[in-house]
Amino acid sequence: MTDASTMPVVMIFAGSDPSGGAGIQADIETLSSMGCHVCPIITAVTVQDTQQLFRIQPMDSALIIEQARSALEDIPVSAFKIGMIGSAENAEAIQSILLDYPDIPVVLDPIITAGGGGTIADEELIDAMVELLFPLTTVLTPNSEEARAFAPEADTLDACAQEMLELGSEYILITGAHESTPHVINNLYSESQMIESYTWDRLPDAYHGSGCTLASAISGLLSQGIPTPTAVLEAQEYTWEALNNSYRIGMGQHIPNRLFWAHDDEEPVENTRLH
Repeated sequence: MTDASTMPVVMIFAGSDPSGGAGIQADIETLSSMGCHVCPIITAVTVQDTQQLFRIQPMDSALIIEQARSALEDIPVSAFKIGMIGSAENAEAIQSILLDYPDIPVVLDPIITAGGGGTIADEELIDAMVELLFPLTTVLTPNSEEARAFAPEADTLDACAQEMLELGSEYILITGAHESTPHVINNLYSESQMIESYTWDRLPDAYHGSGCTLASAISGLLSQGIPTPTAVLEAQEYTWEALNNSYRIGMGQHIPNRLFWAHDDEEPVENTRLH
């Protein structure tokens, strides 16, 4: 029997994805795979499949607060992970929760558009993320397109990172899968400088829920007390393996196989980070 007192708990704020590939379903699968207990707070209900996003219905902000506080008053949470927020009002509701737990690490995946297309955050929500949530974030995980959207005056990704660091996040991991480079290059920044660069073999497919997987993995590792730079590296290793073992269950993007390690009938895949 697992000792419940040693099981780390992560509270997720995210939308529900009926395809099961992204959103809170991806978060739960990732964190369960990493040995964490999940407290899922639904911020929005979506209509989407593996090809595209059709509709978002945000939850009422008061209901988000009720969901979160009911769990937090009962269960000791070790990390927060924020994905789809749904509305500026919901960002304000999440901020009100985080302010009461300043010692718990926060991982924010600042999603603007869905992987298969479709807007997830309008200008009002983008402004709310910047003003209300960035200053409370331990690790921010924008992809390169999102980094440019949050720092439109910057002329390089390094400059984007510097501008975003000034907005309050402790660490920023900018992922490079959207760049036209032979390999995927992800860069970690903190204290006004790049502190680590990671190079990964580029995989051939498009993936539904890759960003959710990465941010959730970071939050799961932080919940276990792992130092942030180590957590960021290990989360990338896990995510790359999940993508490399992905499957195409619908007519659109591949789904990361977040339980790849459980298929012991297959040959293990070697990590292919380049040095």
